[in-house]
This record gives sequence, structure tokens and C-alpha cells, in this order.
Amino acid sequence: MRVAFVTGAARGIGAATVSRLVSDGYGVVAFDSCEGEPLATREQLDRLAETFPGSVVPVVGDVRKPADLARGVEAAIATWGRLDAVVAAASVIRGGWPLWEAPTEDLDLLWEVDAKGVWNTAAATVPVMLAGPHPQTCRFVAVASVAGTHGLRHLASYTAVKHAVVGIVKGLAADLVGTGLTASAVSPGATDTRMLEQTADMYDMTMQDLGAHQLIRRVIYPAEIAAAIAFCASPAGGVVNGTVLHADGGVFG
Repeated sequence: MRVAFVTGAARGIGAATVSRLVSDGYGVVAFDSCEGEPLATREQLDRLAETFPGSVVPVVGDVRKPADLARGVEAAIATWGRLDAVVAAASVIRGGWPLWEAPTEDLDLLWEVDAKGVWNTAAATVPVMLAGPHPQTCRFVAVASVAGTHGLRHLASYTAVKHAVVGIVKGLAADLVGTGLTASAVSPGATDTRMLEQTADMYDMTMQDLGAHQLIRRVIYPAEIAAAIAFCASPAGGVVNGTVLHADGGVFG
């Protein structure tokens, strides 16, 4: 059995990833801050664990706090004795203004959660995977965004931190050369999540309007992103290393 650690796991892409990994035979530690709207709730995390009894261990914790992440990793080791894959999916979004009007506190929050949260997750999990029985099949996957490649209007702070996520993954992959453990990012496009609802509200648009900007002319389903993440997290997924898998349906067509 492979064992995974997923942050931002209580809903959206994170929850879909937990579901996909369990269906692929993984045991999963589902880690989420459960702070409530606009973020996920403890009830959502518990419901996810109840859906997969024996396969999902729920842990409430904050990716901004290394001690919380260490506790989550300890839960994986205590339950299954190993860790094979990590998916850093925890993220928040703020925006709605041009860069020069964006509140500094929004940039600070985005940096701490979306970028440094990925850094903290890697720092807590990579040494454990390297010390495990098969580091050559272990994988670290961060969830980035189309904002990690493109500039999005009135989302300069979010764009900056998602570019940082891509940079963290590239730097991590370079540090892992020779170990077999790989690092990659998956960049979703407009995906049917609470975060996309928030984005649509910022633009005074609907989610369907945003999906129509993609070449597939529709909103992406979380399960579709989860499938891409699951491949990158698999032993075969090592071919996606130090780079970004663009799961965006073709953007801005």
C-alpha cells in the first residue's frame, strides 16, 4: 500500500484528490485547517474520512505551522509506517484590485498559505520520504494555478505567489537529483470549486463565464484535476519532474 499526505483536503480539489488516491489503493492523511467559510469546515473533513473508513485519517492543522504539519506526518507513520506521496493543495485566494490598490495584508496571507505553506509542507515531508523504504518512487506534488504561468487581472498577489509555488517545486526537484524522489506542480484552470466562485464574484461573472475562456469551453471538474495529480503522485509520474503539468483545458482561447 502506498501512503499519501494531502493538505487542503476537506473539499474541492483536495477532497477529490483524496477520493482518487483512495480508489487507487492509498492510505491518506487528509490535512486541513477547517477554519470555516470561506474555507472548509471540520464537518467536511470528518465526512470525507467517514466516506473512506480505514483509508483516511483526518488531521486538523495549518500549513503555516510546521508543528501542525509534523503532527500530520506522524499520523501517517503511526497508522501505516511510511509516506510515499505528498500533495500540497492548501490554498486561499484574495483579489479584486489592481496591484497598487491591493491590501498588503492580502499579499501577506497569500504568501504565508499558498507559497510558504508549500515550502513548509515539503520541509516536513520530504525528509520522511527520503528515509522511507522506497524513496525512488516517492513524489511531491504542489497544486499551482494558471496564475503560476499567466498574469491574471486584479489578482497580482495571487499571481505572484502561484509563480512562487512553481519556483519552489523547481528548486526542490533540483535538490532531489539522484534520490529518485521527484517534485512537480499541477496547474488547474477554472475548476468547479468554492475558490472559483470567489474569483467569479471578483469579476462580476459566473463560473461558466470563466470556463468559457478555456479551449474546452467549460468548467473543469475537481475529479479531472485529481486524476492529473494522482498520475504525478504515482511511481510512473516521476517523468513529470521539476516542471508543471498544465491541467487547464487550454486557457484564454
